[in-house]
Amino acid sequence: MWDDNRDGGLRPMDAEQLREHAHKMPGYLRGILPDSAPNHPESLEDIFNDVRAKILPGVTHWQSPNFFGYYPSNSSIAGFLGEMLSAGLNIVGFSWITSPAATELEMTVLDWLAKLLKLPDDFLSAGEGGGVIQGTASEAVLVVLLAARDRILRRVGKKALEKLVVYASDQTHSALQKACQIGGIHPENCRFLKTDSSINYALSPDVLREAIAHDVSNGLIPFFLCATVGTTSSTAVDPLLFLGKTAKSNGMWFHVDAAYAGSACICPEYRHHIDGVEEADSFNMNAHKWFLTNFDCSALWVKDRNALVQSLSTNPEFLKNKASQANMVVDYKDWQIPLGRRFRSLKLWMVLRLYGIENLQCYIRNHINLAKHFEGLVAQDPRFEVVTPRVFSLVCFHLLPSQNNEDHGNKLNHDLLDAVNSTGKIFISHTVLSGKYILRFAVGAPLTEERHITSAWKVLQEEASTLLGSL
Repeated sequence: MWDDNRDGGLRPMDAEQLREHAHKMPGYLRGILPDSAPNHPESLEDIFNDVRAKILPGVTHWQSPNFFGYYPSNSSIAGFLGEMLSAGLNIVGFSWITSPAATELEMTVLDWLAKLLKLPDDFLSAGEGGGVIQGTASEAVLVVLLAARDRILRRVGKKALEKLVVYASDQTHSALQKACQIGGIHPENCRFLKTDSSINYALSPDVLREAIAHDVSNGLIPFFLCATVGTTSSTAVDPLLFLGKTAKSNGMWFHVDAAYAGSACICPEYRHHIDGVEEADSFNMNAHKWFLTNFDCSALWVKDRNALVQSLSTNPEFLKNKASQANMVVDYKDWQIPLGRRFRSLKLWMVLRLYGIENLQCYIRNHINLAKHFEGLVAQDPRFEVVTPRVFSLVCFHLLPSQNNEDHGNKLNHDLLDAVNSTGKIFISHTVLSGKYILRFAVGAPLTEERHITSAWKVLQEEASTLLGSL
């Protein structure tokens, strides 16, 4: 790419300039890459040069020790090696016969992980349940919602679709809303129930029971409840035991989404956050978030695998002969949306073996301790406020406005986010809680150390001083 020179000529644009312009111009690659693929092979050296000059300047580096945005997406040597093996073998493991090892290793490692999380035996492959690797938590919630939908419609009749109601908190990931759209659930029957700071943005069992009673009295059919352990917004933890009992008493499918925080529950001191999971019909965590397993690897467990298959299988003989289902081999194509699937269990298998449980627990604890350190730094500066209790390794905080004006505070924190991220030194993200614009600082990159936390806090303080000084 080229830049105008003051003397009227053109000069090559360096990487820093390209990065600056790229942030201002979405679609920048279209202007610097050819319109069509080359007719003849190009050298690897030329391709790598283009990667350095054109691709990397437009990449947000999720593996950087200074990445504190969203939630982590861990990479590791073990995960990378598993990914390489999977790519090299390049099997398409849609059924057992296409590569028996792919199916059987997946069953084994998901049983390992289920035992590590102390999930109920009902989720293990030896019984009527089992685990499957989905691409993302979005896929996981979609397939269980479809299974729940079809289970209830078999009981009440297909014409009752317009009466089916889904429940979750207003902190639930938008993936549930998307699943409802795909699953044909009427938008007006999606209940995203209001939460507030009084119970740290968790879903209130009383609010849920009231909503269910109201819907039943109006002739609607409650059929699906999604609870979250570690919400995207603030790591709120829904009370699984109470919600699960309510779901069971109303004949609903109960799904637990622990996409981010599930990894922490391999540590005994954090396992209590999923107490009540025994009431769930399905449970999901993303090994590709905080478990050193390269994207994508989202683990889903169900108590009744036939409920998935009855919704997703295209095998008419299987669907007719329910009595023989228990004796059939697992074909994972019938547990997911696509038919084809990669050998993703290799990554998880290598992570568990090359690191071991103790090292994985230490890894999680270290990030949580680093988040505690950041939380302490925020608490020491009277200009800032920690907004919600830190549960895992996310700190939600904001810069207090100089005047008691919520709108001013929202703009101030929006400006602070932009200023901090524009330095290129760190990356953070935001959420909105009770109408307030809140900054999120999520610790979880594999290389992050205390010195990176300290440096990040210095950047935040400096940019805050500049903003407050300009008011």
